[in-house]
Amino acid sequence: MIAKIYSCARGLLVVVGLFLTVISTNAQSNLIIYADGLLNDFQDWSWAARNLANTSPVHSGTDSIAVYSTAWQGLSFEHADMDTSLYSSLSFWINGGGGGQIIQVQALLGMVVTTNTYLMPELPSNTWQQIVIPLTSLGIADQPNFDRFWLQLTGSGTTNTYYVDDIEFVAKPAPNPILITVNTAKPVRTADARWFGINTAIWDGDFDTPETVSLLDEMGLRALRFPGGSASDEYDWASNTSDTNTWQWATSFDDFAHVATNVGVSAIITVNYGTGTPAEAAAWVAYSKSQNYGFKYWEIGNECYGTWETDSNTFPHDPYTYATRAAQYIQQMRAADPTIHIGVVVTPGETSGSNGYTNHPAYNPRTGQTNYGWTAVLFTTLKSLGATPDFAIHHWYPEYTDTENDATLLQGTGVWAGAAADLRQQISDYFGSGGTNIELLCTENNSNAGAQGKQSVSLVNGLYYADSLAQLMQTEFNSFIWWDLRNGVDNTGNLSPSLYGWRMYGDIGMLDGLGDVLTNRYPHFFTAKLMQYFARGGDTVLTTSSGYPLLSAYSVRRADGALTVLTINKSPTATYTAQLVLSNFTPNATVTLRSYGMPQDNAAETGIGSPDIAVTNLLTTGTNFNYTFAPYSATVLTLSPSAPSLVPLATQPVASKLVVRLQGQSGVPYVMQTSTNLVNWTPVSTNVLVGSTLNVTNTVAPGTAQRFWRAVWQP
Repeated sequence: MIAKIYSCARGLLVVVGLFLTVISTNAQSNLIIYADGLLNDFQDWSWAARNLANTSPVHSGTDSIAVYSTAWQGLSFEHADMDTSLYSSLSFWINGGGGGQIIQVQALLGMVVTTNTYLMPELPSNTWQQIVIPLTSLGIADQPNFDRFWLQLTGSGTTNTYYVDDIEFVAKPAPNPILITVNTAKPVRTADARWFGINTAIWDGDFDTPETVSLLDEMGLRALRFPGGSASDEYDWASNTSDTNTWQWATSFDDFAHVATNVGVSAIITVNYGTGTPAEAAAWVAYSKSQNYGFKYWEIGNECYGTWETDSNTFPHDPYTYATRAAQYIQQMRAADPTIHIGVVVTPGETSGSNGYTNHPAYNPRTGQTNYGWTAVLFTTLKSLGATPDFAIHHWYPEYTDTENDATLLQGTGVWAGAAADLRQQISDYFGSGGTNIELLCTENNSNAGAQGKQSVSLVNGLYYADSLAQLMQTEFNSFIWWDLRNGVDNTGNLSPSLYGWRMYGDIGMLDGLGDVLTNRYPHFFTAKLMQYFARGGDTVLTTSSGYPLLSAYSVRRADGALTVLTINKSPTATYTAQLVLSNFTPNATVTLRSYGMPQDNAAETGIGSPDIAVTNLLTTGTNFNYTFAPYSATVLTLSPSAPSLVPLATQPVASKLVVRLQGQSGVPYVMQTSTNLVNWTPVSTNVLVGSTLNVTNTVAPGTAQRFWRAVWQP
């Protein structure tokens, strides 16, 4: 018996025949706290008399801070929880005026004062000096929840007026190269198709059109929510009207269903809690079932803890009232269709969302504490009523109205793990073991829940979309539904030149109108489109690390055995070189790169070049290679597995059998094919390797002159 091995040009096919012949970095910017005024969302929380627009003396610019302090009063600045891993020290310039003051500096994590105190030397008179305090000395180095610091005059020394200027966090230099490690042997979880979803609106006159169906397919979206948002708690699905209005909305439930069923996606329907009834919701479920729409996910109301929502109940926005009525919704909706899944509105934090109601306390048996928060009371009440929801609904918007800051937004995407842990703990504490199977779903996320400015339609929000989703993929949240497809232009938001972007208006949607030209599609349309090349439902999310926070990295093992790596450069100016180190995976030499960033965003503005995702190839050398990532960019690298090989065993047990050893990579499906002429191939079996080898027995028909086998990886 002889073996014949044949390799194709791509190096992915090997043939065995019955013959004996062989054929062949840049630096990150400092974070300015004060320079002629407070910047980057820092707030003045001082308890000393001060003037933040003092004109003399100043260290630089036009203004400084004059502090008129008595003993133990402080100059203090607050920021929403902030990750300090990018920064090494706190720097500021200080002038003692008359001199003789002795000042101590302290900082807070999660509004708790650290045990570290930095005591400054006595200030000289009329001299500007720079003070640089390592963050380690303040106890806030590499922490995710820094939120405040102060300069406090002690009881020693004088109480003369002193002056402070040019306050900033000093950035660490980026490593060069930045180490990115991917380990395919350490899975995090299985990808859920509901991660790729979007809200749709009753006011969208362009929704039920062939163009929208095409755009949804182009983005690769797999879940749609309707009607969603605050409109849900005023919406009568049967008449397609709201409240006492007689006019109908542009998109009805049947219009929505026409698109959703054509695209073939999951649907999440939000029933009316604020002005509706359980009977109306049950009728909606029954109608959907009668039309064979197949919609399985139903929410009871939208953000019902929020006082901004319509709520006509006697006790509006009351968690106990919501829970008792939700139990009725659950009972009647399940009676209409026992196969559906029903969700209730929750919010992280045991004490949040109480809205002043204290007549139905929730006792936590784990901590021994009594709380009145929305989620605690909700689950306590539902348990007492014997009503178990199928999922809990969380919404997240990190900004509101004019609080936008590009750096803060992009560096604050890691909130999902904390929210998931908080909600799961509350379910465990207040619902007990009966809540084990309650899913966590996110059905709204975007950057800003208030008046929309230029950030909402900028490249920054596109990068936020990708990074927020990738962070959520590390948690137990089983959906990610972006708000929303079409929303409308807003001219009342923040248009500050400190924000990146060229569109001088806001819009929280992904599209402007039909999106019939690429410039009508906002950057987050393209990053949503990019994500389908990173992950799909059924893929495996992997353990991944990056050596620098401004170059985030994530990876996925695709169901077909390929490896994808997503990187997001969060710096507007720095180009970062990364060293990618792959464990337990050997790639083929050619890597496909898909990227979206500044060149595409600039093309949308100028009309020069393509605004669409760029596709290029990279040649690699094994499991360790470098690549340079441009500023403000999202990149997906697709790495196919290296070529398998077939080795005929030296001893064949039966003349009519050919036993070959398939050598490849664990987790990769290889298709065994056979041919008599090297032109026409017939599949024999698909083999997914658990280890690196598998012996495969192939039948050889009597009298066969020649037969060939090959192992092929097929994406």
